[in-house]
Amino acid sequence: MIEAEIARRAAQLANGPKGGFAAQQQQLPGETREMDPLPDHGEDSWVGAERLKGMRALITGGDSGIGRAVAIAFAREGADVALGYLPQEQDDAEVTADWVQQAGRIAMLCPADITERTACDEVVDTAVDGLGGLDVLVNNAGVQMARDEGLEDISDERIDRVMRTNLHALFWLTRAALPHLGRGSSIINVSSIQAFEPSTSLLDYAATKAAINNFTVNLAAEVGSRGIRVNAVAPGPIWTPLQPATQRREKIEAFGADTPLGRAGQPAEVAGAFVFLASPREASYVSGTVLGVTGGKPVF
Repeated sequence: MIEAEIARRAAQLANGPKGGFAAQQQQLPGETREMDPLPDHGEDSWVGAERLKGMRALITGGDSGIGRAVAIAFAREGADVALGYLPQEQDDAEVTADWVQQAGRIAMLCPADITERTACDEVVDTAVDGLGGLDVLVNNAGVQMARDEGLEDISDERIDRVMRTNLHALFWLTRAALPHLGRGSSIINVSSIQAFEPSTSLLDYAATKAAINNFTVNLAAEVGSRGIRVNAVAPGPIWTPLQPATQRREKIEAFGADTPLGRAGQPAEVAGAFVFLASPREASYVSGTVLGVTGGKPVF
């Protein structure tokens, strides 16, 4: 499975679009193998330096996109990894698990719909049992649904899905994980440039990301005395399955072009922020911080 993906990625890098993306669209939650070009998760480039040696991490949304890139980087830095993901994302999750195992680390698969509270408890329990404990929680799972209509036309179902995936699950997962986290552990939440420069088409999504920033700073103050660090990463436009699965075809062609760097980022370009924040060596005094990886867009 990994060999076929490498071959396809090499072909697309050689023959794919230059300076932009092909118009494309998928259905939620989206599949990596259907993207053109395939994202770069660091499969061929990330070189570890044992910065997370012996640590155990749970990454939600760990099947693809930023989650896959973080899982690969964590594994090559010496961490065992549990992957949370929706059951329908099994194929992507298995590819990610293969990369983790190729790095010589344990990969735990934890399929679940985290919009249900009991599922969040089960994911944490499965990760802790399989890894023998927990040192890092990465709250990466999220959903957005770009729209053209106004607030009056947003359905209750959409509001509920966005809030429960992006915000409720973050509370439930963190609450379940905290009893297992000790001094030197960390929680890394995923915010967004949308918390700072919200798009009207992503009103509900942007609101959850602003709330995550507040949650991050507030929880850091609460658990700091226990030696647990809490931070967030705020990505800008990153080429993940969520984009073609939630954006109009024509918007994909110019995706990321409005950044100061003039392009979208790759998942591999975000992974280093997570490694830094998880590392007791580099980030032992970093807590309550929102770290932007935005291609130059401001996060203040």
